[in-house]
Amino acid sequence: MLTLATDDSGGPEIFASLQGEGPSVGKPVAFIRLSRCNLACVWCDTAYTWHFDGDNRPHRSGETFDRAANQVKLSAQEAAERVVAMGQDRLVITGGEPLMQAGKLAEMLEHLPDITVEIETNGTVMPPARLDVRVDQYNVSLKLAHSGNPADLALRPDMLDHWASEPRAFLKFVIAEPCDMDEVLALAERHGFDRSRVYLMPEGTDSETLRAREKWLAPLALKYGFRMTDRLHIHLYGDTRGT
Repeated sequence: MLTLATDDSGGPEIFASLQGEGPSVGKPVAFIRLSRCNLACVWCDTAYTWHFDGDNRPHRSGETFDRAANQVKLSAQEAAERVVAMGQDRLVITGGEPLMQAGKLAEMLEHLPDITVEIETNGTVMPPARLDVRVDQYNVSLKLAHSGNPADLALRPDMLDHWASEPRAFLKFVIAEPCDMDEVLALAERHGFDRSRVYLMPEGTDSETLRAREKWLAPLALKYGFRMTDRLHIHLYGDTRGT
């Protein structure tokens, strides 16, 4: 069984929308959001997928969530049927950390042979071959120090080297302050990142914050040869589930 996050009605968070971030921004897609994560970002905007009651890892909201009310289980076939019902030819698998459920995801995708697949991952889990053969694009959101995660968990050198050499992988860094660029530049140099596949994204869950940070982030992207991505879904729908 797959463990999914829930939408506002308590059902599985499977929905159609426009991709809001990265190289596919603006494309119509189906989303499926899985529950559970092996990292704990203090600014995570989907904390309901992991920050359950009793979890003492810090989050800036201070809020924890009832696990039973925020998780739902579906078989791989049922999840696939719900994705088909969205009527889209492109699927974004997100979380949480979806690669924690790689085996069941591979099973789900066997029921979806004709769909284009993106996986959004924090880059710490190696996808197994059975799943990897079905993935068209990896959106790898690497976590910098300001995420609150220890570097030995979030920035494993072997995994960074893997993603640097994977042509289907696009790397994304959440940027909260200009000084975060020092860490990005050091990682890009150390692991030989192709800067045309690296995206800088402002941290923020409201339009005002995003626009303010983009004003100084855009010149940095231009200076260092990185791409920049907005968060389209925040501008369209706000920080809400199922969007």
